[in-house]
Amino acid sequence: MFANKDFQDYRRLIGFTNKENFKQFLKAKDIEPSIDFSYIMALNARLVDMFSKFNNAYCFRYREQELDLFFNTALFRVYETMKLNNIFQILNNQGRRREEVYFSWMRGYLVGEFFKQFIATIWSVSENQIKKIGDDDFTSLENFNRSGKPDFEIPNVCRLEIQSGFQGINDIKQHKVLDAKARFREDGIETYAIHFDLFNGQVACINLSKIQDDDVNWITRQQMEGQTVLNINQEFFLWKITEKPNPLNLSRQN
Repeated sequence: MFANKDFQDYRRLIGFTNKENFKQFLKAKDIEPSIDFSYIMALNARLVDMFSKFNNAYCFRYREQELDLFFNTALFRVYETMKLNNIFQILNNQGRRREEVYFSWMRGYLVGEFFKQFIATIWSVSENQIKKIGDDDFTSLENFNRSGKPDFEIPNVCRLEIQSGFQGINDIKQHKVLDAKARFREDGIETYAIHFDLFNGQVACINLSKIQDDDVNWITRQQMEGQTVLNINQEFFLWKITEKPNPLNLSRQN
């Protein structure tokens, strides 16, 4: 019979005294794939093209210089900061390429920044009154955290979860609702989801803090590996991106 010492001696002969290190070696998990920055630059170019096209239909259309400033500040400066701080190395999600995870993250991030005047108009506040509170810190490898924390807050009013849809399928993940309800129980501050359906040019608003466990809009989305999501019913879509929005009627949301 072979003993454990025989196995240890074998591994030692080929250069390994630690079994876990040997396992990682055999699976090549210790090799980090290099980031294809030429691909990322092509994705950045697509983001510029994409939001330029959105701007053609946007009711608060950016002038050319304003749009250039937006891309330089919200896209390229953030990209360069992420690159400088090696944030790309931790972008992974169920086996997807890091470049694709970056594109999805950046696309969502830009939506919140691009449509801030629309959001401010909904709440009858200035853009300066909308404070960023999300955990997307792209200045530090240690602090970057794509968490479930809401994106914005209007102090003493509410928190805002900014969402976007690009395929005509408009859902809210279950954990977003559960987190909003938990926060409301803790401090009494409501969380609203502002969802931009950019495939159809419409905007929805949902009070996540008041969603019931037995709401008829809870569904299982097979395209998302059977996850439970809240489908955004058409009745929640209140505005068009092409038209200046009327302020939100809170009585309709509560």
